[in-house]
Amino acid sequence: MAKADLLHLLGWCSLIYIIFLSVWALFFIIGRNWLYGLHSKWFDIPVEKFNAIHYALMGFFKIILIVFFLVPYLVLRAS
Repeated sequence: MAKADLLHLLGWCSLIYIIFLSVWALFFIIGRNWLYGLHSKWFDIPVEKFNAIHYALMGFFKIILIVFFLVPYLVLRAS
């Protein structure tokens, strides 16, 4: 795979990941009660644990974005 193709792929993957995280965060901020109501039908989970799970997963996804997409993109872009 050529460097230009890899840069293009990493750029698009980064953009898609950023959009996904932004939509998830907005859903969580704006529609937290609706989201909790939807999940509480499937799982018996307290609100505090529900919030902690979402916060931890958003942090995990952000780390994945930085480590696997943004850093390689910036390194290849700089070289």
